[in-house]
Amino acid sequence: MSLSIGDTVPNLCVPATSRVEFNLNQTNGQFVVLYFYPKDATPGCTTEGHDFNALLSQFGTLNCKIFGVSRDSLKKHENFKAKQGYRFELISDEGEDLCNLFNVIKLKKLYGKEYMGIDRSTFVIDPNGTLVKEWRTVKVTQHAQEVLDYIARITVS
Repeated sequence: MSLSIGDTVPNLCVPATSRVEFNLNQTNGQFVVLYFYPKDATPGCTTEGHDFNALLSQFGTLNCKIFGVSRDSLKKHENFKAKQGYRFELISDEGEDLCNLFNVIKLKKLYGKEYMGIDRSTFVIDPNGTLVKEWRTVKVTQHAQEVLDYIARITVS
């Protein structure tokens, strides 16, 4: 099963940093941004995290929580989060439950070798648990601001 815009996102419990378990039912009444990224401590993923972190208080004023998602272990996530000073949680999706639900695992190529990896993607879930926006094959530059601008537009209307 893969989600489309307008679908209700099923509740999944997955481990996150700070001994938190991400549980969509516990975020009711808030917007949720799930941004999927390939791997901790790589240049693009680090930049993307810094961009979301820099805008975190603005997301908060819009009643929105940010979560980064990759297949890295919780231990790697904790180290990455601490080293970078991120103030939001990182979800460890080693079992690929969220990745499969949001259909972000794609065939990729690096130095001529093919492998299955996360296609950098971002999703917005509204306070009712409905998927309202997605970005696929994201370019990091200005992306966090674009997500913030989108949420600001829909909360005003």
